[in-house]
Amino acid sequence: MKCNLYRYAICWPMVFLFCLFPMSMKGQKQGKVTLNGYVSNATTGERLIGATVFFPELKAGTYTNEYGFYSLTVAPGTYQLFLSYTGFSDLTTQIDLSEDKLMNLEIYPEDVQIEEVIISAEAENDNVSNVEMSTIKLNISDVKRMPQLLGEVDIIRSIQLLPGVSSVGEGATGFNVRGGNVDQNLVLLDEAPVYNSSHLLGFFSIFNADAVKDIKLYKGGIPAKYGGRLSSVLDVRQKEGNNKSFSGNGGIGLLSSRLTLEGPIKKDKHSFMLAGRRTYLDVFLGLSPDEEISSNTLYFYDFNAKVNFTLGERDRLFLSGYFGNDVFSFQDDFRFSWGNETATIRWNHIFNERVFSNFTAYFSDYEYNLGSDDGGNGFDWNSGIRNYSLKADFGYFINPQNTLEFGASSIFYRFRPGDVSFSEENGFNDFFIEKEHAVESAAYISNETKLFDGKLTIQAGLRYSLFQNVGKSTVFIYGEGMPLDTANIVDTVRYNDGELVKSFDGFEPRLSLNYLIDQKQSIKASYNRTRQYIHLISNTTAATPIDVWKPSGTYVDPATVDQFSLGYFRNFQDNTYEASLEVYYKSFEGLVDYINGAQLLFNRTLETELLAGDGRAYGLEVLIRKEKGRLTGWLGYTLSRTERQIEEINGGEWYSSNYDKTHDFSLVLTYKLSKYWDASMNFAYLTGRPITYPNGKYVTDGIVAPVYNNRNGARTPDYHRLDVSANYEFKKNADKRFKQSLNFGVYNLYARRNPYSIYFRQNEDNPDITEAVQLSVFGTLIPSITYNFEF
Repeated sequence: MKCNLYRYAICWPMVFLFCLFPMSMKGQKQGKVTLNGYVSNATTGERLIGATVFFPELKAGTYTNEYGFYSLTVAPGTYQLFLSYTGFSDLTTQIDLSEDKLMNLEIYPEDVQIEEVIISAEAENDNVSNVEMSTIKLNISDVKRMPQLLGEVDIIRSIQLLPGVSSVGEGATGFNVRGGNVDQNLVLLDEAPVYNSSHLLGFFSIFNADAVKDIKLYKGGIPAKYGGRLSSVLDVRQKEGNNKSFSGNGGIGLLSSRLTLEGPIKKDKHSFMLAGRRTYLDVFLGLSPDEEISSNTLYFYDFNAKVNFTLGERDRLFLSGYFGNDVFSFQDDFRFSWGNETATIRWNHIFNERVFSNFTAYFSDYEYNLGSDDGGNGFDWNSGIRNYSLKADFGYFINPQNTLEFGASSIFYRFRPGDVSFSEENGFNDFFIEKEHAVESAAYISNETKLFDGKLTIQAGLRYSLFQNVGKSTVFIYGEGMPLDTANIVDTVRYNDGELVKSFDGFEPRLSLNYLIDQKQSIKASYNRTRQYIHLISNTTAATPIDVWKPSGTYVDPATVDQFSLGYFRNFQDNTYEASLEVYYKSFEGLVDYINGAQLLFNRTLETELLAGDGRAYGLEVLIRKEKGRLTGWLGYTLSRTERQIEEINGGEWYSSNYDKTHDFSLVLTYKLSKYWDASMNFAYLTGRPITYPNGKYVTDGIVAPVYNNRNGARTPDYHRLDVSANYEFKKNADKRFKQSLNFGVYNLYARRNPYSIYFRQNEDNPDITEAVQLSVFGTLIPSITYNFEF
C-alpha cells in the first residue's frame, strides 16, 4: 500500500496543475499589448517585492510579486510609466507600447542622487488601495535603527511592537498573533519553514538582519497559497547578492560579531551572498582562572548563503540555505544544543508575457540534543522534526483588472519525538519513542479582480489540503475507545512502512474585499479559514526548545480557525501619515491542551495527557505610521481577548489563554537629528498575562503543597519598558564607499523589574505560610555599543 499512497499524495497536486495550467494559456489579448519584467535596486541588482508599476493616464497598475516580477496588459499607445517603492526615489519615464515588451526596471535608493531619476509628485497610497489587510511589511533599514537588546538587531522582537503581535514575556520563544499560540505561526525563510526561530532560549531570533531583504507578516486575510498554520505567516526573504559590484557589511557588538559578503559571479547575471554571525561569550568564559567557569560553553551562530543565476531573459535559478545552532554545556554535568537547517532551490520561469511560474524544492530540519558525560549519570537524548517539499506556483496576469494565481505542494514529514541512550555506568536501558511520518498535500486557486473603475477589489481564493499520517508506527487501542489512562490499553495495532494510519482533509476558503472611497481612504474586509495538522506539544508558559511536534492522527485531530476582519484605512497630509483601524473575530476548533500535571517528555502514550477544546479571540487594532520626514515610526494599540473552553478544565467554562493581554500599546520613533546623528526609542505597555494561583493546599508528611484548580484565573502585574538608542555615522572617506557607524543603546532605560512569572513556595520560617515569589528576567537597564561598517 505504501507505494500507492506516496504516489497519490505527492502526485495529485501536480495532476491538478497540469489540468489547470492549459486554461491559463488560453487568454486572448484582443488587440492588447503586455509590458512585463523585473524591478530591481539599481545599486545592487536586488529584486524588489511589492513595487508599484502604474500608468496614470489609464489608472491601471500592478505590484511586483514575491520575486520582483510584474506584468501589465493594456491597449497599444504611448504612456507615462510611474514606478515607486518605499525607501526609493520614484521614477517616471515615457514608454512606447506598440507591441509586447520585456522591460526590466531599476530604481535608486533615496540617498543615492542620480540625475536621470525624476522625483514624482504623485504620492504613494498602497496601504489604502491594496486589497491586503491585517498585513504589515517592515523595511529592514527601519528595523536596524530601532533600539535592541545588547545591540542585536532582531526581527522577532521588532514585530512584537506591532498591533496584534505579542509574547508571553521577556525571553519567550517565538511570538503570538491575535490569540494564537507560537506554533500557529508559519515562519518562512526563503520559502522553507523554520520550526524554532529563537536563539538563547528566546532572547534573540535566528534572523541575521544583514542577510535579510524583505519581511512581511500576514495576521489575517491570508492568501490561498499559504496554509498549514492557523494564525499568521511571517515571510522572510534573504538577499540575492549584489550583481553590480563586490560589497559587504558587518558589525562588532558586546554579544556577537557578524559579516556579510556579496557580489557578482558574473556582473549583471549571477551573484552570491554569504553571511555569518557568532556570539563569543564562551571565549570570555574560557579566560577565567576558575575552572568551574572556564570549562563551560555558551554560544550560538548563524550562517546564511545564497546564489542566483540568470539563465536567460525568462529563467532564473536560486540556491539558498541557512544553518544555525545554540550550544550550552556546564562542565561534564549537562549539555544542551538545538538548531535549524534549511535548503531551498527555486526556479523562476516566464512562460509568456503574462504567465509567471516558480518551482520550489526545500528541506528543513530542526533538531535538539540533551546529554551528560558525567559517568553514572551519562545519557544522550536526540529529537527533532524534518521535512521535504515540492511545490509549484503560477501567476497569470490576465489584465490590470484580473490576476489569477494557482499552485500545488506536497510536504513529507518525519517526526522524531526522542531517542535516549545511556552510558554503561548509568545502568538504564536505552529508550526511544517511535518516529511518526506524514504527508501534507495541497492545491489552491485565487483570483484578484477590480470592478467599477478600480473602486472595488475582490480577492477570492480556495485551498484544499489533505493530510495523511502514515506508518511505520504503532497505535495503542484503549478501552471504550478513549485514551484515558495507560492502564486502559487493551490492544495495539502495528502499521507497516507507508501504510495509512489516519487521513484528514478539507477546503479552506479565503476572501478579501477593498472598497476605495477615494484616493485617501478605503474600507476593507476579509475572511479566511485555515487548518493546522501538526501541533507543538508544550504545557509550559512559554514554548521551549525541547518541546516536541506531533502530527494529527488517531487521537489528535487537526485544528481549524475561521477569522473575520473589518478595517478602515486612511492617509493624511499627502500620504505622510498612514492610519488604520481593524476589528477581528477568530473561532478556533480542535485546540490541543493538557491535563493538570501532564508528563510530556519520554512519554510513549502522549495521548493520555492531551485534551482538545475550542477557542475564541477578538479585538481592535489601531496603527498610525509615518515613513517620511525626519521623524518616522509608528504608534500601535491593541484591545483584545483570547479565551479557551475545554470540558475538563475550569468546569468547562471559558478561561483566558496564557497569552491573553487586554491592552497592548507600543510607540516606535526615529528622529534624524543631523547628517550624522539619529536617535530612536521604543516604549511598550502591556496588561499582565494570565497566571494560575493556588486556591487551596494540602499537607503530606509535613510538607505543604498548593492546589491549582482555577487555570489562568489571575494575572501578573502590568508590563512596561522604555528603550533608547543613538546612531552616529562617521564622515565618509575619499571614495565614499566605506561607511562606519556607532550605535549606542540602553534597553529597559528606567530599570523596570517586569514580572515574567510568579511562583509559590513554603515559607522557611513558618511552613504553614505559602509565599509568592516574582521572577523577573531583567531587573536593570542594559547598555550596549555596536560598531557597524559597510563597503
